[in-house]
Amino acid sequence: MTQTIEGTAALDGQNGPDTDLCEERALRLRRRLERLIGIAATEGNTLVPLRNGDEIFDAMLAAIRQARHTVDMMTFVYWRGDIAHKFAAALAERARAGVRVRLMLDGFGSRLIEKDELDLMDEAGVDVAWFRKPLYLSPFKQNHRCHRKVLVVDERTAFTGGVGIAQEWCGNARNENEWRDTHVQVTGPAVDGLAAAFAQNWAECHAELFDDRDRFVSSEQHGTSVVQVVRGSASFGWQDMQTLIRVVLESAEERVRLTTAYFAPDAYFTGLLCDTARRGVEVEILLPGPHTDKRVCQLAGQRYYEDLTACGVKIYQYQPTMMHAKTLTIDRVASLVGSTNFNRRSLDHDEEVMLAVLDRDFTATLDGHFDEDREKSVLIEPGRWKRRDLLQRSREAAVLPIRRFL
Repeated sequence: MTQTIEGTAALDGQNGPDTDLCEERALRLRRRLERLIGIAATEGNTLVPLRNGDEIFDAMLAAIRQARHTVDMMTFVYWRGDIAHKFAAALAERARAGVRVRLMLDGFGSRLIEKDELDLMDEAGVDVAWFRKPLYLSPFKQNHRCHRKVLVVDERTAFTGGVGIAQEWCGNARNENEWRDTHVQVTGPAVDGLAAAFAQNWAECHAELFDDRDRFVSSEQHGTSVVQVVRGSASFGWQDMQTLIRVVLESAEERVRLTTAYFAPDAYFTGLLCDTARRGVEVEILLPGPHTDKRVCQLAGQRYYEDLTACGVKIYQYQPTMMHAKTLTIDRVASLVGSTNFNRRSLDHDEEVMLAVLDRDFTATLDGHFDEDREKSVLIEPGRWKRRDLLQRSREAAVLPIRRFL
C-alpha cells in the first residue's frame, strides 16, 4: 500500500532536544549539498514512496493515462513482456488523443525492445529517440550510458527510482522472478529538476528541445518535503554524484543505511565507508545475494568485504530475489533515492539522477523498508569471510582488470 509523505514530523512524535538535533543536522546537510553541488534544494514537495512493481507500475501507468498535455519518459531498460506492451499501449493511446509524448531509450539498455512495440508507438505519434546507439558512436562515448529513469506528466507529476520496463520488475518480490525495487512519485517544485534531467539528455538526441505544448507552468507547493535533484553526467572528471555521496557519508553522525543493486566501488569510496564506520557511525549495506543479474559486478564488490567488515561495516545479502533498489538514509533525517548504484559505472560513467530528500517521515519509511529487507537477508560474518576459499578469491581477482567498467 502506498504512503504519501508530507512534512518532517518530530522524532518519536514529540518536540524537544531530539527534534532540535534533527533540524540542525538536516539544515547543515542541506547547506553543504547546496554549496558544494551548486544546486538549490526546493521546498513544498510531496513524495509517495513506491515499493516493487505492483505499486510502481500501477502508479506510473495511471499517471500516463490521465495525461492531458505532455508525457516525457526516459529509461535505461525497456525489454519484453506484458508490462512492456502496457506502457507502449498507454503512451500510444495518449499520443493518439493529442498529448505530446516523448520517449527516450538508451541505445544499449533498451536494445531488446520488441519491434512491434516501437511500431505501435511510432504509428500513434510517439516521438521515440535513442541515446547513443553503440553502432553510431566513437569508442569514447560507447561506455557512457543514460541510466536515468524519469517520467514527467503534464509538468506536474514525476517519477524516478530504480525500475526498468521489463517483466522482471513485476509483482511484489514474492519470488526470484519478481525483483525488489524502489521508486518515488514526486509533486511540487522538485518536478522541474527531474524534467531538466530528461531535457538534458533529450537535447543530445533530438533537434527540438520544446514546443508549444510545453506550458512551463509555475511549480505549486504540495507538501513540506525539501528535495534537491542531483544529476550525474556521463563525462570525464569528478561528478556531482560523487560529491553527493561524499558529502552525505562525511556528514553522517549516527547511522548510514545503503541499499544498492551493484556494489563495486573503487578504493577511495571503500575507504570513505571505512572512515565513516571508524568514527562511530553505524554503517549497514544491503546487497543482492544468491539472485543477481550481474555476478561479475558482485565479485568486484566482494573483494572489499574483508576490509569493510574489519572496520565495522555490516554487509547483508538479500535472499528472496534480485535486490535492485538504490536508496541511502542518513541519521534518520535525510535520504537519497534514484537511479545511482554504488559502483564505478554509476559514479564515473553513466548519466544518473538522485533525489536528496530532507524529510524525517520519508526517511523513516525507507528505514522501515530496510528493516523488513534485512530480516530476509544474511549477514556477512567477518571471520568466515576472511577464511573464504581460494576459488572465491580467484574469482574476485579475475575481475580486477575490468572493475572500472562495472
